[in-house]
Order: sequence, then structure tokens, then C-alpha cells
Amino acid sequence: MEGVGGDGPSTAAAALNQRRHEVSKLFQYYLDKSTPHALYRWIGTSLLMFVYALRVYYVHGFYIVSYGLGIYILNLLIGFLSPLVDPELEPSDGPMLPTKGSDEFKPFIRRLPEFKFWYAITKAFCVAFVMTFFSMFDVPVFWPILLFYWLVLFTLTMKRQIMHMIKYKYIPFNIGKQTYKGKKPATGASSPRGD
Repeated sequence: MEGVGGDGPSTAAAALNQRRHEVSKLFQYYLDKSTPHALYRWIGTSLLMFVYALRVYYVHGFYIVSYGLGIYILNLLIGFLSPLVDPELEPSDGPMLPTKGSDEFKPFIRRLPEFKFWYAITKAFCVAFVMTFFSMFDVPVFWPILLFYWLVLFTLTMKRQIMHMIKYKYIPFNIGKQTYKGKKPATGASSPRGD
């Protein structure tokens, strides 16, 4: 007779946990399938950014949410542009950035990989979009000051990051396919056929 009353809530909790686990697996499945489709992922995120911008524009509010979103994206961008092992902070025996022309080539490994960068930005815009439906997040502020402060912060941060890139000679982007050229023939050399 003791277990009759306590059986209902535990069964409901187990069923809820099972359903949540199934939804989580399904979400992870589609997330994994989207991994190789970087262009389409970024197009979708750009559409989400556009919808968020329209929402903020038409509501004429939530500037503090947008400012927080901008700071978070700036933080993610720094991780995306930074090497995994920073030669300034951690001397290591593992792969490091080449600092001289005679150093061997080592591939650039990001601190924040592209997929995680995309996923974090997409989640941030989703959360910010949901926050625009709750008036408690609409703190009245003078938005031009926030925009100016964010632009100054962005400029100073990017300047520091670019100086770091120049100092340690790395480019965090792959620009086109690398081509390798063979040795150029010496001028005035005779042709192999003896012409």
C-alpha cells in the first residue's frame, strides 16, 4: 500500500526524462548533419540576425540586450581569431606558430573552432530574440552612447588582435587554395632537345 501514491509522479518524471533524452538525441543528430554545410549554416544565422535586428528596430527598445549580445559576439570573435596556443602566454613543446621565415610551417589551430563559433552565435541570437518578448529586459538607455562605447571597444580589441597577428606572423583565414610553383628555368638555358 505504500508504493501506490508515490508511483505516479516518478513514472511521469521518468517519461519526461525519456522524452527529453529523445529530443536531445534528435537535435544532436541534425546538428551533426549540418556540420559540413558551413555556408548554409551561416546563411541561416544571418537570417536570424536580420529578424532580430528587425524586431529591435520595430519595438524601439531592448538596446541593453543588443549591447550585451554585441559584447558576447566580440568575445567569441577574439576566440575565433586567436591561436589555440598563444606564444605570448604559454611556451609549449607542442605545435606553435612560426615566428621566423626559417621556421617550419605549422597549421593555424583556432582556440574556438568555426562550428562552435557558429553554434554559440546562433544560440546567442536565439536567446536575445526570446528576451525581446519580456519587458523586464527592456531597460531604458540612451542607445547612441552604448553604440559608441561598443564601437570603441571593438576598435581597440581588433587593433590589439591585429598587432598580435603581425607580431607572430599568422593569418587565421584560408584565402583560396594554396598553389606551389616549381623552380623557374634559368634564363638563356638551352632546351632539353638540343635546339
